[in-house]
Order: sequence, then structure tokens, then C-alpha cells
Amino acid sequence: MTGKLRGRLLLFAGGANGAMAMMAAAYGAHGLDGHAAELIEKASHFQLLHAAVLVALVAGQGRWQAAAAILFVVGMILFSGSLYVMAILSVPTTALVPLGGGAFIFGWLMLMVAGLRGST
Repeated sequence: MTGKLRGRLLLFAGGANGAMAMMAAAYGAHGLDGHAAELIEKASHFQLLHAAVLVALVAGQGRWQAAAAILFVVGMILFSGSLYVMAILSVPTTALVPLGGGAFIFGWLMLMVAGLRGST
């Protein structure tokens, strides 16, 4: 995959996740209450935060930034997605949440590597 295509796909993913996070937050605030609303709030918070970082990473197309961006996408799917499923469908997906959190952490570690290697 070329760097330009990768950048376009990651920018698309950042925009899609940002919009999804905002819609989920609105649904959680106006359509749910109790524990489900809390799960939606947490999921949308983490999804929106990492969508913003994903968009920022498109500017730096080094290997380590790309790895971080991919890990953030995986984290959004596993962490936020699992919380959404638990909140809306009441399906227990708690085993996937830590995997998503780990993906987020490793994404941040990839940014540290990018900084150490000077690949911006």
C-alpha cells in the first residue's frame, strides 16, 4: 500500500470514528440511562480522543506513526466497540475491552519510538 493511499484511508478512518463517537455520545446522553449510559460515555470519549490522534498522525507518515495509527484503529474497534455492544445489546464482551486498551497503549508506545528514531 502506498503512503498516499494509507494516509487517505487513515484520514477516512479518523473522520468516520470521530463522527461515530459524536453520534454515540448523543445517543448515550439522550437515549440511555444508568450503566449503559456510562459505558457509552466512556466508549465515545476514548474513541473520539483516538480519532483525533489518528487524524494528527496522518501528517507524519513514517513507519512508526503508521503502526500507531493502525493500533489506534484496532483499539477503537475492540475497546469502544465492545463497550457499545455491552451497552446497547447487553452482550458481555468484557474479554475484548482489555485487548483494545492494550492496542491503545501500544499505539502510544509506537509514537514514543517514532520520537526516539526521529521519524516525523
